[in-house]
Amino acid sequence: MNTPGTIDRPLTHDPKKQAPMKPSTNEPIRSAIEDVTTTGATDSRQNRTREMQLIPEALARAHMHDRLREAQQERRALSVATARRMQRRAERASMRARRALAIAVMQ
Repeated sequence: MNTPGTIDRPLTHDPKKQAPMKPSTNEPIRSAIEDVTTTGATDSRQNRTREMQLIPEALARAHMHDRLREAQQERRALSVATARRMQRRAERASMRARRALAIAVMQ
């Protein structure tokens, strides 16, 4: 069932623009004798909205957003560490050049 407008392939991916799900039309309303079990089952079936169907997708999107943010922080930390290492290397080279200049001036 991959026709447009179904849960598998909604017309739009924005949950706010999607129509709420309606109860099943091929099931007669109040067809069974009302007791605790059938009433609860019917209510739970009718409470399944499209928003509820999209909760796993929203959770996955939030999870991916967190992973991307963590990856960006890790890249930033790595670039800061690399910059500090390069700065120390430049400072050592500068000190070697000063020493070499001082030795050349003294002789």
